[in-house]
Amino acid sequence: MTNKAVKKGIMVCGHGSRDKDAEMEFSLVAEGLKKRFPDLPVEYGFLEYSAPNIHMGLNNLIDQGVEHIYAVPGMLFAATHAKNDIPSVLTTFEEKNEGLQVSYGKELGLQEPMINAFQARIYESLGLDANNPPAELYDTMLVVVGRGTSDTQANAEAAKLTRIVSENMGFGWADTVYSGVTYPSVGVGLEKLVKLDYKRIVVAPYFLFTGRLIKRISGYVDKVAKENPGVEFINTPYLRDHEKVIDAFEVRVRDIMDNTQSSEEDLMAIFKRRLAAGEIDVHHHHAEYQDPEAHSHDHSDSKEHSHDHAHDHSHSHDDSHKHDGHSHSHDHSHSHSHQHSHSHSEPEPHSHGVYKHIAHPLGPRTMIGEGICCCFMSQFPQELLDEEMERINNGVQGEALAHRK
Repeated sequence: MTNKAVKKGIMVCGHGSRDKDAEMEFSLVAEGLKKRFPDLPVEYGFLEYSAPNIHMGLNNLIDQGVEHIYAVPGMLFAATHAKNDIPSVLTTFEEKNEGLQVSYGKELGLQEPMINAFQARIYESLGLDANNPPAELYDTMLVVVGRGTSDTQANAEAAKLTRIVSENMGFGWADTVYSGVTYPSVGVGLEKLVKLDYKRIVVAPYFLFTGRLIKRISGYVDKVAKENPGVEFINTPYLRDHEKVIDAFEVRVRDIMDNTQSSEEDLMAIFKRRLAAGEIDVHHHHAEYQDPEAHSHDHSDSKEHSHDHAHDHSHSHDDSHKHDGHSHSHDHSHSHSHQHSHSHSEPEPHSHGVYKHIAHPLGPRTMIGEGICCCFMSQFPQELLDEEMERINNGVQGEALAHRK
């Protein structure tokens, strides 16, 4: 008897975006990997907002006869989505497909190819040759824009990147601001940093793809630049499918293939251990419960979904707040068991950890009124919302705590 060869395939797992350009750009990663692995099927999918979702990509691999899937997170750092949400989707899918093996890789992290790609984009924005760079840039400040999450370690990695790139390239000063839940936020951070009196400031977003946040960052830069006409602001393009970014994805796939992750507890093993210990409250993304072949839903009003999952949890909260100049209230109620359902009229929930510095004067509160995620809005105390809304409604930029000079 001969042993049948197990067919392998690659799955790239992204978060998803409401921006269609971001969907297209993410697909370029899969195209780049197909060139690196011409003998393996390569698919991609998203947790939410975008199509195809992760289940669709996984099903496509199965349809091609794949029995062992190498899944890699299309994430720069290991925050909630890479640690909890993607492993949850992959675990559920593996359990429902007998004989399938799914191996989960690491986030991109601060690999040398990622650092080199980021530096190349910065040199590009300065009109310099990355292969023949200047010895120093002492007259220029670098401001790295990180995504910003409730995960302290992920935020720290963005700050570490700033220090590495600053020393490699020889900037006169460098600092990190964040577009997400942590502090300092982009707008207020730039307002503080411009006071260091550098006449040239490079603002470099450490993002893979475009989207609403990239466009919001550009808006902040434009606003601060208008208020400081004597300073030259340089916008660095995001990473996109830079050749060295594809290098980094290839490294992560080969890590799984070569089993080089066995010396340490990988993201999937950590997820399963924490899930068994009851330490994880997984919110379910579109990818986990939408099966376009098996379900037909009317998404125009209310939605009901039923699916299996291996843990029990329940929570309910009712919050009411104002933003964007109007009142907003919602009531979320979820009950989960081995067989459970969701019924609500809002978009499906996604997972964000509770952030203890939500009220920091330079943090997320500075983005109230600018379409900040409702998951974070529900964390703000009402008195803080009232204070910030008074600033917005009265057009008083300097009086609210978050915007005092």
